[in-house]
Amino acid sequence: MVKDLFERIQKNKGPLGKWASQAEGYYVFPKLEGPLSNRMMFHGKEVINWSINDYLGLANHPEVRKVDAEAAAEYGAAYPMGARMMSGHTDWHEKLEQELASFVHKESAYLLNFGYQGMVSTIDALVSKNDVIVYDVDSHACIIDGVRLHMGKRFTYKHNDVESIEKNLDRATKMAETTGGGILLITEGVFGMRGQQGKLKEIVALKEKYNFRLLVDDAHGFGTLGATGAGAGEEQGCQDGIDVYFSTFAKSMASIGAFIAADKDIIDFLKYNLRSQMFAKSLPMVLVKGALKRLELLKTTPQLKDKLWENVNALQNGLKERGFNIGDTNTCVTPVYLEGSIPEAMVMVNDLRENYSIFLSIVVYPVIPKGIILLRMIPTATHTLEDINETLSAYEAIREKLQNGTYKEIASRTTVDLDAVAE
Repeated sequence: MVKDLFERIQKNKGPLGKWASQAEGYYVFPKLEGPLSNRMMFHGKEVINWSINDYLGLANHPEVRKVDAEAAAEYGAAYPMGARMMSGHTDWHEKLEQELASFVHKESAYLLNFGYQGMVSTIDALVSKNDVIVYDVDSHACIIDGVRLHMGKRFTYKHNDVESIEKNLDRATKMAETTGGGILLITEGVFGMRGQQGKLKEIVALKEKYNFRLLVDDAHGFGTLGATGAGAGEEQGCQDGIDVYFSTFAKSMASIGAFIAADKDIIDFLKYNLRSQMFAKSLPMVLVKGALKRLELLKTTPQLKDKLWENVNALQNGLKERGFNIGDTNTCVTPVYLEGSIPEAMVMVNDLRENYSIFLSIVVYPVIPKGIILLRMIPTATHTLEDINETLSAYEAIREKLQNGTYKEIASRTTVDLDAVAE
């Protein structure tokens, strides 16, 4: 008997979906209102916002807002229409690609409409069924989904473990010798949950022993790491060893879009084989001209990155001084690891938002192991020392409530009462 396709979906909402009735609109799909900044409005009250990726504070930079507005007035939201291969190509798209390539020290670049979609399609275009993919087990979902499209062999290595990387490169080499294909190794410049940089320098060094190409997703490194902000490869002194460099505009650039950068022959190939771009509408001019202004500010105002790191260091050092576990982050991403259940995490975050006016993201199973709560903060250049000190005080208070069982008692009720903590 053929089952109704929706039967499984209706019975099993998934590990996160099962909490939807209690979580939606508050813990997931929340509505932050007002200008993007360090403080925004949530449920009618002002909160310190640690949950947006506007690292350099460009979202509401007056020069950025001016260019965005002028581009929208001149071109509207539609121009150019059609895919770039057919009718959506302009000099401005080319100019942005040239400047991006130069900024990340690569020969050529190609614009992508979205980071997630672009990474999936890039992986698909780079490999054939005879090729072997080797990738970090903690890779972002866009990498995982891109690898799922691969019809050939793939191997995962332990997170940031050079010994495991080499072991799997050895396996991949033997497999590729059998299939007659090549090897693509994929990692991240910065892992967005834990905040660790990928072991790029060590991976590049392995090219002396193994024949593979390296694709790096540097979404969180671009604009935040390196002497000029060119990312994790620049920070580690191995940018030349990255064969295909990828980043999104959704972090430091505070916009929509992404790009890949590599040698010209590789970019030329991708331009004609990257399905997500070949069959998609061109990036609108308002986003292209806005990205050019943002990139200009990355180059000409290093004080934005300096202020970002001043805040990062103040926040992370303050947490460590108070005995909080922030793992081994060496980037702006600031995780705080606590022990507790998903219901306890929900109560804790409600307490943070309602009583301490702190808005941040929680990460729980299945993204991280059961029994662990990860509170992730994204410092930006717009945060202040006052924001940081208020947040550190709040963290001390919620840790005490977690340890003395306050949150567990509330979470033990059949339904988490979102007003109970605020009483």
